[in-house]
Amino acid sequence: MNERLLKWLAPMVVGLLFLGGWEWMVRARGIPHFILPGPLLIAETLVRDWHTLSISLWITLQITFAALAVAAVLGLLLAIMFAQSRVIEMSLFPYAVILQVTPIVAIAPLIIIWVDDVRVALLICAWIVAFFPILSNTTVGLNSADRNLVDLFRLYGASRWQVLMRLRLPTAMPFFLSGLRISGGLALIGAIVAEFVAGTGGRASGLAYRILEAGYQLQIPRMFAALVLVSATGIAIFAAMSWLSHMLLRRWHESAQSGDAS
Repeated sequence: MNERLLKWLAPMVVGLLFLGGWEWMVRARGIPHFILPGPLLIAETLVRDWHTLSISLWITLQITFAALAVAAVLGLLLAIMFAQSRVIEMSLFPYAVILQVTPIVAIAPLIIIWVDDVRVALLICAWIVAFFPILSNTTVGLNSADRNLVDLFRLYGASRWQVLMRLRLPTAMPFFLSGLRISGGLALIGAIVAEFVAGTGGRASGLAYRILEAGYQLQIPRMFAALVLVSATGIAIFAAMSWLSHMLLRRWHESAQSGDAS
């Protein structure tokens, strides 16, 4: 109990000290709010502009979770294909690496030009960022099945489908969930970056445009409020993915039982 309490209490104390020091510095030095607003002003702005920011947050979340879902499905299916055929893995995996190492900022303008629907273009950009960790981790997990168990399955006449469903996929589950936990935050980053590049305005605009809009209008407190929402959303997504991983693994996998996945 003491360790669990310390796990929550220590970061909260550090965060409160940081925010208190920030507020004191702004007030003591008389820093204008259009240069650096204090935490209290940012909180007031977040409450005051919540209606506008919440709509933009919902737009960004739709793109983020749609990209994460597509990345999870395609990453899992492609990893299964890699595990079943070494030739397919050697043929396609290098292109997945190329897709991962290419900066999304560089290719996002092209995707937005080529795809007529802005929402679909944003989804593709976010998917590109979130796809590789799931594919890579799941591929490693599928190939990490105990060789002795694989030989035992084959000795008893198990088909490749049975080996996949009853041995390889359960072995790969912690790896897949680890990749999903990483890709959750990356999908949000991809959505934000794509929104920055697209620069779509109006009511159907995401948080990235609100940040740009606030910067153009020198509404720095609103910019910080939008950044707080982005950070809080990323933390919430990571926490949700960690909770899901813990719930699925806690009864049988050592990482969840020792508390690593929580």
